Amino acid sequence: MQPRLVLFGDSITEQSFESGGWGAALTDHFARQADVVLRGLSGYNTRWALKVLPRAMEGAADAADPAAVTVFFGANDASLPDQVQAHQNVPLDEYQTNLRAICGYFKERWPSTAIILIAPPPIYEPARIRDIYGVDDPSRQAERTNEAAGSYAQACMAVAKELGHPVIDIWTKMQEFPDWQTSALSDGLHFTPTGNKILFDEVVKTLASIGFSKESLPSDLPLYHDIDPKDPMQAFGA
Repeated sequence: MQPRLVLFGDSITEQSFESGGWGAALTDHFARQADVVLRGLSGYNTRWALKVLPRAMEGAADAADPAAVTVFFGANDASLPDQVQAHQNVPLDEYQTNLRAICGYFKERWPSTAIILIAPPPIYEPARIRDIYGVDDPSRQAERTNEAAGSYAQACMAVAKELGHPVIDIWTKMQEFPDWQTSALSDGLHFTPTGNKILFDEVVKTLASIGFSKESLPSDLPLYHDIDPKDPMQAFGA
């Protein structure tokens, strides 16, 4: 039975199985070694995610606990409370409380599962204005700001440290890359293939740090080059 990785998050997780997505890349990376289970909920914040968590996880695991679950929320929580996406905003202290509760749920349901928190990504405000209003108008206010996203990223990392869970600071990491505003983000929020590759690399690195790597996992069923052409069925115990 192959171990499972569960990806839980908002639209950046839901879109991760698209071509070039970080979730699809994980599926390819761990082919025949692990199953990647997608639980992405576009537009959701931690308040909504916590409300639907038991239902969202139906069928996500079998008899064994998943090897790891990623929790990637905060981009919507960080929406500004006085702008067009105000209904998605979750105050910073509640965001942290919700993250603790989500982690607590997983710890109780799957005691052996590693919980990996992912901080919200950076925001490129001019692209958000263009995406929301359809025009380049610097006089308008974006519904998200990089400053606010950074505050939520710091809050996420604080919760991870408090609970002793691994955390990926994609807000900081992504901004280390040249022209990240357009090379890594497609609309100032969601990821391009380059942005997906940045997160994929960080997830693989974090998984390896907890002992879950391509090199450490066996492949499911005999590999083709291990099958004796003179007696193929021997490889299957026949």
